[in-house]
Amino acid sequence: MEEELMGNTLENFESYVKDMLFLKEADAKMYSPLVLAYIGDAVYEVIIRTIVVNHGNCPVNRMHQKSSSLVRAAAQAEMIQMMKEELTEQEQAIYRRGRNAKSATAAKNATIADYRAATGFEALIGYLYLNGEKERLIELVGHALQKKGIFDNMDGVHS
Repeated sequence: MEEELMGNTLENFESYVKDMLFLKEADAKMYSPLVLAYIGDAVYEVIIRTIVVNHGNCPVNRMHQKSSSLVRAAAQAEMIQMMKEELTEQEQAIYRRGRNAKSATAAKNATIADYRAATGFEALIGYLYLNGEKERLIELVGHALQKKGIFDNMDGVHS
């Protein structure tokens, strides 16, 4: 019952946003991997910031440091490695498309391998988000964060 209410609330919210902002329906398969990575980067950042904020009130600089450590390319490359065994064939294909996409930008503080893996990770996140598979997105990210021990180490945000 509670899940049903939560689902309806989310659907109502998304419907409201689409109506108010005049958004048209989008087919995630029609976007390039770099466009998927573009939106996936933002979605993942919101997820991470939400987790960090939810674990308590502390100086914003400390929150930023914790968030930044989880959204940088090396951390995203690690996340996709932790997720790989849980991905469907289609999700693996989307990841590979993103990883192999030729970007006009270069990695600033990451190896090329980490940057490309992170782009694939972001493309997967963007695909799941645009395709309306938000439960799957949260399931994958949550499992990888648990494997990484993030929820055990959130006390560092507050100290």
